[in-house]
Amino acid sequence: MDSHALGQRLDRIVKQVRELDDGDRHPIEVNRGVDPELTALALVDVGGEQVSAGDADFAFPIQSMSKAFAYGLAIDTVGLDEVFRHVDVEPSGDAFNRISLAEGDRPDNPMINAGALTVHALLPGGNCTERFQAVHELLSHMAGRELSVNEELFEEELASADRNLGIAHLLKALGVLDADPHDVVEGYTRQCAIEATTVDFARMAATLAHDGVVPGTDERSLTSRAARQVLSVMMTCGMYDDAGEWVTAVGLPGKSGISGGIIAAVPGTCGIAAYSPRLDQHGSSVRGIRALELLSGGLGLHLLRPGLAQL
Repeated sequence: MDSHALGQRLDRIVKQVRELDDGDRHPIEVNRGVDPELTALALVDVGGEQVSAGDADFAFPIQSMSKAFAYGLAIDTVGLDEVFRHVDVEPSGDAFNRISLAEGDRPDNPMINAGALTVHALLPGGNCTERFQAVHELLSHMAGRELSVNEELFEEELASADRNLGIAHLLKALGVLDADPHDVVEGYTRQCAIEATTVDFARMAATLAHDGVVPGTDERSLTSRAARQVLSVMMTCGMYDDAGEWVTAVGLPGKSGISGGIIAAVPGTCGIAAYSPRLDQHGSSVRGIRALELLSGGLGLHLLRPGLAQL
């Protein structure tokens, strides 16, 4: 790719979205004390080359973006058929924290909280510590460095995890969740508190785009089948009840988190990440979505556009 030209494009996009009149939209506790003007955009191609703009070195919690990677890890742990026995792959049309169950009492998909809790229980290990370590090792491998955990955030979110505990207990009562609900919620909450930068997240997304192989290496972190399945579900379910608008405007597998991060993948080409903490009504970054719309449109990345994307 032409790194210089692409870097200039990312700089222009960050400057443009910083001028958005997004106001103080839907502030939440996880972003308390974070500068609302922080804005970043990063792209990593499958060869490992990276470009970034804005506050791309600022570390923030992964939150729900972790659901995509945990889903891939669960597939490689127990097999796709077993994961599918526990969690469906259909868009719910509901907010991320609604209790959405498909036929047979399965969660609708692994990107909503009910599905993510069920997926976390399928990760390798017999307790929350071992399951967390497995997903932490996966994410660190993809990022190319040891990632830290925001322990203060973890403690705060675990103390107020009543809704997730309620969902987990219901899943346990229905026979969907095999593990202890409190143990699962603790491990999942710590999983969401892992911190990384926008560049790190773009590298993780690029790993999915690169068929599960870490960009710039020959090191496989997920099987090809798992990576493909993750991208498929991200495409249809990754943006919750805004998935249809996302596919129309951006046209890429994507996943957002309430800390303000969004990842997107261009299969066989690159991974992209955006960050800005002001959120819309769906819990996704206002500036992040706009930045990805501009980048996808400007580079012709939409997967339903004729022809191959060129960086």
